[in-house]
Amino acid sequence: MNIARNTLSGMALSALFALAACQPAEGPAERAGKQLDNAAEKVGDQVERAGDKIEDTADDVKKEASR
Repeated sequence: MNIARNTLSGMALSALFALAACQPAEGPAERAGKQLDNAAEKVGDQVERAGDKIEDTADDVKKEASR
């Protein structure tokens, strides 16, 4: 799960730096980039939470199977 989150974070930072270098003032493209960054971060968080739930469920199944 960390790989997906790190990839999304890297892409978001790259987009932010690219947009910041293009325009001196915040324009519509930078605002859109920030929205994309926020969306990517939220998706990454949700993917991480889903992965944690899957791991927890797998651990529960293993415990039940070993009884």
